[in-house]
Amino acid sequence: MGETITFWVLAVVSVGAALGMVFNRKAVYSALMLGTVMLCLAVLYAVQDAPFLAAVQIIVYTGAIMMLFLFVLMLVGVDSSDSFVETLKGQRFWAAIAAIGFVALIVLAFGNAIFAPQAGLAQATAQGGYVRSIAALLFTKYVFAFEITSALLITAALGAMVLAHREKLTEKATQKDLSRARFLSDRPSPLPGPGTYARHNAIDMPALLPDGTVAESSVNRYIARYDVEHGHLPEDPKLAEAIKHTAEDEAEESNEVTK
Repeated sequence: MGETITFWVLAVVSVGAALGMVFNRKAVYSALMLGTVMLCLAVLYAVQDAPFLAAVQIIVYTGAIMMLFLFVLMLVGVDSSDSFVETLKGQRFWAAIAAIGFVALIVLAFGNAIFAPQAGLAQATAQGGYVRSIAALLFTKYVFAFEITSALLITAALGAMVLAHREKLTEKATQKDLSRARFLSDRPSPLPGPGTYARHNAIDMPALLPDGTVAESSVNRYIARYDVEHGHLPEDPKLAEAIKHTAEDEAEESNEVTK
């Protein structure tokens, strides 16, 4: 009874996560959904008295390969506009051929699972335990499928590299170029640090010029916007005016970026 309940609960979660992985537009969310499916498979393996497969499913697939792809997507990221750029010639045609072959394999797998006679766990492990039976099947009967799976993983890694690739239209600016651009700009010197010529040295305390006025360029924009929105302005009128002015500039820049 408990095995049946576990199967139906995890089956619903697995199918829902699989559909979310396919129809989600964000790659990170799709990777998380795929991790959910893998964890559900590991629990199903454990329920079916296959602890080795459950451990391999969690350690190898969920813990290593899946997390590797997830970290690559989170660190590098892929813009939605990049998916419309065909970096390899003819990739859409071969992708369609691969999709048709994948659908054919899925249909054959379902047909084999439905119409083929069930072997049973005792017959599958008759060669001397779980590990030896799995090894014998992997390197004899299913060696071709095993090698195809390894090639598929390598292809997925190469696909992640292709998606994360960026074509550089301009050369990367060197330290000399950055220094020259800074001295040619209106402000050759760096921005004043917080608390300069002041009694405090904190990020929320703007710098004071030698004449005692507030240096608006040192006011933190995010803290200024938060203070204005929540009414946490200081009692000093000059400092409050500088914070308001910085918050207004931040709002104008945000509106321009949104437009």
